[in-house]
Amino acid sequence: MASVVPFTNAERQTRHDLAACYRLAAKFGMTDVIYTHISARIPGTEDILINRFGDQFHEVTASNLVRFPIHSSPSQRDVNPAGTVIHTAVHAARPDVGCVMHTHTIAGVAVACQAHGLLPISQYALQFYNRIGYHDYEGIALLDAEKPRLVADLGQHGVLILRNHGLLTAFATIPETFAAMFNLERACQVQIAALSGGAALYPVREPVRELTARQTENFAGQDTGLPEWIALLRDLARTDPDFAD
Repeated sequence: MASVVPFTNAERQTRHDLAACYRLAAKFGMTDVIYTHISARIPGTEDILINRFGDQFHEVTASNLVRFPIHSSPSQRDVNPAGTVIHTAVHAARPDVGCVMHTHTIAGVAVACQAHGLLPISQYALQFYNRIGYHDYEGIALLDAEKPRLVADLGQHGVLILRNHGLLTAFATIPETFAAMFNLERACQVQIAALSGGAALYPVREPVRELTARQTENFAGQDTGLPEWIALLRDLARTDPDFAD
């Protein structure tokens, strides 16, 4: 019988937080049955964790996440092949990134279909002012040849709008990556609602746009995304505790 290799403390914590991220994405409706994905790098390694292909987000637990090396291609039966391409591309090119989150929400895809992209019209959107990359659609992300272009379009940003496809956030920590996606999703929802109203949009002055973006960084002197993450985990522990299994 093969021996079971125990998780290190770093891997155990990463599994816990990533499983929580999946459950929170499910709670807030940022799912597409089995076709989107969130990954996290295990600190001190060249390995990442991602959901099993076929699992819905509300079924993900700390123990059923799949671990594999960034510079490899796991079985397509184990991991969504599009997830492999997108997540290995970003993690390999950006060692500063600890988590990558990709979604196909209605509002996110709708904004990704609009030529002007994300408009600086709400406080949610202003968080990302001049901090977003855009990547043209090349079909389902199954080809390694797309990786260099995807990485180049992301650049040093933490947010990428995949034209005609969806949204992607990539930051140093799982809390920051989730918080960015939550706010980006809200920004897209507000934009679609505002445009559907038919009235002229009230502009935010240029200097205020950049000011607002800077104000959201390490708000109130705390790590970006951490205060809301702590609050969300507190609630998740009460309402959906088996994510940690």
